[in-house]
Amino acid sequence: QVQLVESGGGLVQPGGSLRLSCAASGTIFNDYAMAWYRQAPEKQRDLVAQITSSGSINYADSVKGRFTISRDNAKNTVSLQMNSLKPEDTGVYYCKAQLRRNGLFFDYWGQGTQVTVSS
Repeated sequence: QVQLVESGGGLVQPGGSLRLSCAASGTIFNDYAMAWYRQAPEKQRDLVAQITSSGSINYADSVKGRFTISRDNAKNTVSLQMNSLKPEDTGVYYCKAQLRRNGLFFDYWGQGTQVTVSS
């Protein structure tokens, strides 16, 4: 069983920065692709950034150039550095771990951390 715990959310003014972290336990972290998703009120949960087990990265267009995802396999953590935050970045941010085995995908989610961008 994989456990994911997010931290680092909070209230920040537009233009500010936050760093989210996700700590994983109960698994071989290196085998998993890790991602951050965002869910705004009354909207679907959308991919923000993903980093594969080999280090390939992709971002949602809305955060390119502002957000940076990284992983530390020695510490079993994945982080999301968020700069130049905008009110539309507000939402609950979820960490996801995905394992692919025998053609099947296994997804595990954290409980989420709230990010509010407001003046």
